[in-house]
Amino acid sequence: MPSSSLAATPESPSLAHTTHVLGSECAWWEVGPPAAEAEATIVLVHGFRGTHHGLLPVVNRLPKVRFIAPDLPGFGESGPLARGHSLDDYSAWLESFLEHVDPAGEAIVLGHSFGSLVISRRPAAIGERRLVLVNPIASPALEGPQAILTRLAIFYYWLGSRLPAPAGQLLLSHPLITRVMSEVMAKTKSRPLRAWIHTEHERHFSDFADRDTLLEAFRASVSDSVLAHATELPSSTVLIAGALDDIAPLEAQLELARVADLPLHVIAGTGHLVHYETPIAAARLLSAFIAEADSHGVEAESDGDETGDEAETGDEAETGGEAELRNRTERTR
Repeated sequence: MPSSSLAATPESPSLAHTTHVLGSECAWWEVGPPAAEAEATIVLVHGFRGTHHGLLPVVNRLPKVRFIAPDLPGFGESGPLARGHSLDDYSAWLESFLEHVDPAGEAIVLGHSFGSLVISRRPAAIGERRLVLVNPIASPALEGPQAILTRLAIFYYWLGSRLPAPAGQLLLSHPLITRVMSEVMAKTKSRPLRAWIHTEHERHFSDFADRDTLLEAFRASVSDSVLAHATELPSSTVLIAGALDDIAPLEAQLELARVADLPLHVIAGTGHLVHYETPIAAARLLSAFIAEADSHGVEAESDGDETGDEAETGDEAETGGEAELRNRTERTR
């Protein structure tokens, strides 16, 4: 199974830090070799209701890379922002955080899901840093076939913030709700991996500061799309998507890649949890990005060569549907 623990070793040490950013206490971790010895430095921006733990399965597979992994404001061990939790607030926070941890502007910035919205909200704030967007929210959540479900989710978070505190907290962090969300996102057919993903969500999915912050952050997560800022993204940006993603569907990813004229890597057999289900494929793509920052094109990627303990998805074999997908993505070049 992947590991989401910060297991410090002589080759990949871990340091915990606390920094005040825009008046909020920010907890962040530094994993890997010193900056002078690292192949690259990557700053991670995790998804909605997540913490820095979520991306650690990928981190653990790149021991020569230095990672900076914060908990976003209002989640994990980071305090909420006094100014609020709109996308503009999170964007301003990220700009200030990057100035603190990467003043030279040389790091790669990687955002998963909601993290892709935070990054793309104002790409100019990222400076000249290269970007990697994993499972980016390519299309507006309040439009298209997912609009009704999105509005139901808005009502769910609103209700959780308005009920009496005990009832509201129970609703927002109820294990059954967490399990349903986890089942929807997980696409692997491997029972052990699926069970591990559910356990990770049970541990970290309800690690939020308070109900109002959670509601504000959710509203931020459905208020924009990366597609709206596609032409502002730097040409060095790389997109990574899951072929079976229901939250950020492949068709929207293809459109984003087309409009932004960016390379898109599609990992077969996985959905919105690329970092959990196919961390080896994700790490391989990051390694290639570090080595060949100027590569272009739309590629389909598979974890089919993972065997034994590393065979984490159990469903990487290319089926007829995935072969059709591969042909379709090839034609977009």
